[in-house]
Formats: sequence, C-alpha cells, structure tokens
Amino acid sequence: MTAEQFRRLALSFPEAVESSHMNHPDFRVRGGKIFATLAYPDAKWGMVKLTPEQQEEFVRAEPEVFVPVKGGWGRGGATNVRLRVATSRQLRPAMAAAWCNAAPKNLAREFEAAFK
Repeated sequence: MTAEQFRRLALSFPEAVESSHMNHPDFRVRGGKIFATLAYPDAKWGMVKLTPEQQEEFVRAEPEVFVPVKGGWGRGGATNVRLRVATSRQLRPAMAAAWCNAAPKNLAREFEAAFK
C-alpha cells in the first residue's frame, strides 16, 4: 500500500476530511476527531486509532502489518500500519473500526447498519 492508497481509503469513509497534526497528515470525521494519520513516525507508516481490544485483535491476526505505537498512545490503542506490506483487504476493517470509534455515535450506527 502506498501513502496515496492509505489516504484514499481514509477519505472514502463518510464525512472524512484530511487535516494536519504535528507536521503530518491526519484524517478526521465530523467534529474533528482523528481516526488515522500518515507518516508517523516516518513515511513508511500510517496509524489507526483503535481501542486496546481492537488493537490486540488486529496485531494478533496480522503482526507483519499492525504494530502498537510505542508508549502511552499505543497502550491506548494507537496502532501503526506498515504501509509496504499492508493491503486494502487487511487495512479496511481496521480503518473502519477506527472511523467508527471517532465518529459521532449516530453516524457510526448509520455506517454499521449499511453493512449488515
């Protein structure tokens, strides 16, 4: 996966917008809550904001793709994505979970209902 593919995937979610935080691109949903970032800690990586439980599931299932962010952010669920080895099939469920975590509850429910 390239950074551009990561960007397109993030922006494919409802009401997602690109912004910037700490000198790298981030992706936010209504209300400005970040659900993903690019180029942190460097250009080889993306990040999705999962819950600790979600992080554990994704890291266990795809350890070559998903790695907890170091320190407190990682213990809180922030999860790095190795862009070079990630595929959209692997990343899309994690990105969807991160988006749902950040989206207002009514918007997240509408999104989840569309896929049931």
